[in-house]
This record gives sequence, C-alpha cells and structure tokens, in this order.
Amino acid sequence: MHANQREHQILRLIEQRGFLSFQELDATMDASPATLRRDLERLAREGLIERIRGGAKQIGKKPVSVGAKQGLSGVPFHENATKNTARKQSIGRAAAALCVANEGVMIDGGSTTLQMCPYLDGLSLQVLTNSLHIVSALLPQIATRILVLGGSVFREQNIILSAAGEETMPQFHAPKLFMGAAAVGAQGVMQADVILVAAERRLIDRADEIIILVDSSKFLGSSGNVVCPLEEVDTIITDDGIGDKHVQMIEAAGVKLVVAKT
Repeated sequence: MHANQREHQILRLIEQRGFLSFQELDATMDASPATLRRDLERLAREGLIERIRGGAKQIGKKPVSVGAKQGLSGVPFHENATKNTARKQSIGRAAAALCVANEGVMIDGGSTTLQMCPYLDGLSLQVLTNSLHIVSALLPQIATRILVLGGSVFREQNIILSAAGEETMPQFHAPKLFMGAAAVGAQGVMQADVILVAAERRLIDRADEIIILVDSSKFLGSSGNVVCPLEEVDTIITDDGIGDKHVQMIEAAGVKLVVAKT
C-alpha cells in the first residue's frame, strides 16, 4: 500500500472514531510499526491529526454533542454492581492500598472502582472523578476533597461525560488514574462505547500511572472499542480467578499484575 493510500485510510479511521490507538492501527494496516509511526508524525506535522500518548486523535472538528446520543452502549451500572461483588471488594481494597496520603488521584466511574472508596477514608486525598456513585461514597469522608468533571449525566452508568473535549476538564494532573474496563485482552483495554473511550483518553493524558481494576471475568471477553494498548498500562489489579494464559499475556506486555485474594 502506497503512503498516500495509508494516509487516506488513517484519516478515515480517525474521522470515524475520533481516536485511534497505535495498536489498532498496527493491526489494521499492512505496514511496519516504524512506517506507521512516520505516517502519523507526517500527518501531525501537516496539521491533519493530533498525536497523543498511545495513538492519534482528530483535530479541527467539533465532536458530536453528547446530547445527540440517547444512551451509552454496554451493561448498565445497576446490573454490573451486583456481579462478582466479593471479588470487586478485594480489588478495591488492593487498589486503595496503592494510594499515598495527601496525593491527588483520578478515579473513573465503574462498579469496581467504586469499591475503592471505603478504604480511602483518612488518607486526605484529592479525588477527581466523573462518577456520581463515587462522589456519594466519598462525601462522608471529611478529609477527602472531591473534584468532578463538567458535562452531561448518563444515567446508565451514573457518570458525567462531555464530548466537548478539554473545555469542561479541570486543570488537574495526578500521579495515578484508577480505571475499570468492559474487557481486557491482547488488543488492550476496551470499553463498549466510543464516548467512554474519548473520556478515558482525556483522563489518561493527565495521569503519570494507569491502574486498571477488573475482575477476572473481564478477561473472557475480547471485543470492544480499544481505550489503550496493554503496553500503555502500568498496573492491572484483578482477583485470584484469573487464568494462567491471561497472567502470561499481562506479563508479556510488561504490565505489573496485582492479584487480590477473594
């Protein structure tokens, strides 16, 4: 495939998705990783795309308003909240143990990340979140300072999302981002909805360390919209139901694995 053909296809994919991870691009295009990186750099220099950590995103066009979308794809929060509760509690406890007193952290909305909240009391953290459930869980903790994102409330997940990009994003940077996922596989960390992907990419860009919280059932699904490749993740926290094959996959990607005892 000639360079102009590759560039046309790259631009088409980014226009369709808003964000394209390098791993997705590498899996889609018949070209070497080095060639694809040069293509992305060239398109970025020409002002046609914006290079960001882990891939590229569209510029020069307003995203679709969140109000135009009736709801999010995927399993609603109230259904997820009752699944694998004991495993999620163990994962939440292990995740909270990684927090350092008085630091700032970002906690993405989800039924597993919610389980961190009881174990954060007394750490005097500053927490940026998009989840109304997490806000509610943290409110009784007098020493915990809470920041929330601007945007529209999506009732399926009880989270606040904005398709307007950085306009409603506080100027906040954190050492750690704690994030859930609909699935984790060799392709990377996945979510069911592209709006979630775009929102989580904005959080990723503001964190030093990406920590994924998923119970072991999330390794059994391998489809979804890729948020980031595994190599971009620093730590995965899961339960002791994870299989050897998935342990090897995580270790091969150079990701630290924390297994919480259920």
